[in-house]
Amino acid sequence: MYSKAALFLLLFCFLASGTYAQERIRDYGIEIGVIPTGTQNAITDVSGVKVGHTTLVKGDSIRTGVTAILPHGGNIFQQKVPAAVFVGNGFGKLAGSTQVNELGNIETPIILTNTLSVATAMDAVIKYTLRQKGNENVRSVNAVVGETNDGYLNDIRGQHVKTRDVLSAINNATENNAQEGNIGAGTGTVCFGYKGGIGTSSRKLPGSLGGYTVGVLVQANFGGVLQIAGINVGKELSRFAFSDQLLNNVDGSCMIVVATDAPLDHRNLDRLAKRAFMGLAKTGGIASNGSGDYIIAFSTAKETQIAYKTTHLLKQEVVANDYMSPLFMAAIEATEEAILNALFTAKATTGKNNRKIEALPVSKVLDILKEHRIIKKK
Repeated sequence: MYSKAALFLLLFCFLASGTYAQERIRDYGIEIGVIPTGTQNAITDVSGVKVGHTTLVKGDSIRTGVTAILPHGGNIFQQKVPAAVFVGNGFGKLAGSTQVNELGNIETPIILTNTLSVATAMDAVIKYTLRQKGNENVRSVNAVVGETNDGYLNDIRGQHVKTRDVLSAINNATENNAQEGNIGAGTGTVCFGYKGGIGTSSRKLPGSLGGYTVGVLVQANFGGVLQIAGINVGKELSRFAFSDQLLNNVDGSCMIVVATDAPLDHRNLDRLAKRAFMGLAKTGGIASNGSGDYIIAFSTAKETQIAYKTTHLLKQEVVANDYMSPLFMAAIEATEEAILNALFTAKATTGKNNRKIEALPVSKVLDILKEHRIIKKK
């Protein structure tokens, strides 16, 4: 055990070295956008939304996992939520997307994992749904499963995600889970050439604009030229896509999940999802040829939920088009910050074939932002 004096010395040396612990971007005084965040600054600020993770780190080559997003804590099949899927670039495998856009709703938890584990996750979600009380006569389940390819750090061909891992992520989901970085489906991801991961953020509109909350969760695994608060950080770090023939790490994908308590129908959720894609662009993402960039947007508003055995006619009150712009802005800001949170909180990782991906060099990034007066110099 260290003495108090030794611990103090170690802490002093750590601080003096200029090394920073990986914290969220706001912890460094960098504010993205102008709309206030929710209490947790996470997708779980949208009332009822739950998030759960299963993280798989085993031996020297398994670096993967599962992230589950539940629109509410009840039987989602029996109480479906309106939803939409927008495809920014379709090099990916988002299971269930066609039915979501055809019928305009989601009936299962949303699962994120790695590319070759989509089938396993679908099977797990189907089993989970069929076993729920009230679903005894269900004969069709539209499991919604998204992915990014973590095969650089993870032994993806080993298909190490099992049914139990997916069920665990669903069953441990809570309304206060704001974990980020090397967690769940973000365990083996890479973003802008640095360690990526799970990131989340939220925005809370003032009462005069409806008082609605928009929350975003991302599985960041893509490339381009990193920008933070409008500053071309990637260029100043000399690490960006196509800077040389060896650094073309732009493929991999990004899954973006947008939740809101605003009463929106499928059409305006589709419009909201498109704006979230603009948030990805603000971070410098380029939706490269090999990147699957998908946005799933859903509303948790009680008045828009659709019972499984519903009446012949539906009566719903939804936000009018003329009042959508504040929600658009909230989705853009929350997506941008969620991606940056994934980068700021992720830690360096060594995986398959002894490959190592460094964490974002936060101290260098802060110096760059200070020079551009994004944060004040001390």
